[in-house]
Amino acid sequence: MTIEPLFTVPHAPTNASVTIMFEGSPLRVPAGITVAAALLVGGVREFRSSVVGGVPRAPYCMMGVCFECLVEIDGVPARQSCLIPVREGMVVTRQCGAAHLDEFSFGEEP
Repeated sequence: MTIEPLFTVPHAPTNASVTIMFEGSPLRVPAGITVAAALLVGGVREFRSSVVGGVPRAPYCMMGVCFECLVEIDGVPARQSCLIPVREGMVVTRQCGAAHLDEFSFGEEP
């Protein structure tokens, strides 16, 4: 079994990069790419677990249609990582099962 990333990004002439945190570990990734692309470049193969059965899932379409790339970004669950650009200091964790509705604020005071 290969341990090399299956996804690569060509080097940009500017060599601009940012550091994001994934599951507590820093990942130095090219600036301007999406969170999903950054995680794939970093060798991450499991982004979330399914609601039914806890099966590991990863991006499929990379364009916001399939919802297989859901992760928690900066404490906000159920974010589509294929649509969100990376930024310096971003904290990303795996989405485990369904997001809990009590984690969302619907404009009501707690």
